[in-house]
Amino acid sequence: MINENNSFSLRLLCITMNTTPVALNKAAMRKYEDLEVPCEAVLASYVWVDGSGINLRSKDRTFDFVPKSHIDLPIWYFDGSNTSQANPDNSDTFIFPQVIYHDPFRRGNHILVLADTYQYNYQPTSTNFRKNCVMLCEKADVEEPWFGFNQEFFFTTTDGRPLGWPPGGFPAPPGPYYCATGANKIVARDLMEAFYRCCLYAGVKLNGINPGSTPSQWNFQVGPSPAIRSGDDLWMARYILARLAEEYGTVATFEPQPVPDWPGNGTFVYFSSKDMREDDGILVIERAIDKLARRHGVHINEYDANNGADNARRLTGKNGMPHIRDFTAGVANRSCSVRIPRQVSEDKRGYLEDRRPASNADPYRVISIILRTCIFDE
Repeated sequence: MINENNSFSLRLLCITMNTTPVALNKAAMRKYEDLEVPCEAVLASYVWVDGSGINLRSKDRTFDFVPKSHIDLPIWYFDGSNTSQANPDNSDTFIFPQVIYHDPFRRGNHILVLADTYQYNYQPTSTNFRKNCVMLCEKADVEEPWFGFNQEFFFTTTDGRPLGWPPGGFPAPPGPYYCATGANKIVARDLMEAFYRCCLYAGVKLNGINPGSTPSQWNFQVGPSPAIRSGDDLWMARYILARLAEEYGTVATFEPQPVPDWPGNGTFVYFSSKDMREDDGILVIERAIDKLARRHGVHINEYDANNGADNARRLTGKNGMPHIRDFTAGVANRSCSVRIPRQVSEDKRGYLEDRRPASNADPYRVISIILRTCIFDE
């Protein structure tokens, strides 16, 4: 039985373990969730990519109108010296609203605003790859390029240990976890169910979710969509996932190789043009693969946030992945650099899957380099 002294000791232990603040914050929040927000107030969270090229930041403001499009929203700014995007002596960095999503956390008329970032002189910051991607997509519009992304990631504890893994040890080898059921194989299904619903509510074109090949690993699929939308949706899905993981007291990591010698995380990209989707499009797909082979090194440099260095730890030729030095392609072969799905091979039209991008790849960089290679023949 726990008496008053034991109860105090338990609370003290929780404080020492730094777990109480999370519990207290959640309990306190429930007291205020039902507070009415004035009808004319719209809360907007501006979301942007910081100087790391993978982490997302956000800040909120109140409007007294419901915006009909991103054009109705003002340009804002933030302290770029705290996001590795500006110097302290000239820190104001601009965020330009680009896409509005419904806010699944506040709901009602409240919104999430995907924005891109600009320096004090209105030039794109070093991690603003959206601006250039938009121009390439507009130039390629006659080819009707479509993209989809299969995002892999791990859930971890706040100190970086994969969620559900034995403390200080490893689970059974990969195999029984992929698309599995059962508490001995799956972790965080409730979080992923919440993520699925939140994305669809927000307006993200989420195609599906599934457990990955190790405990704590999950996948979600965005698209297929016209080029720039697929990139926007992937970034917003990543933001929603990070916010939900925060509420569950866990972390969604896009580290390409979180555990050495175990399966890593990728952002597999699906690509098709109008000609690929038409009869005998397989010939166009094969020509595109030849182009990708000739520019393998250039693509590797664009396929992770660290210009190829992160993928070097992931693409080792093991765990069903190709080696970073080699370009390979095949039908239904998931150990290749580029895969032609079995159904595409049989239908003689469809799309290709590039399996080289790492989990921390910027979708705008991926879209841009594929368009440059496959559409513009660079």
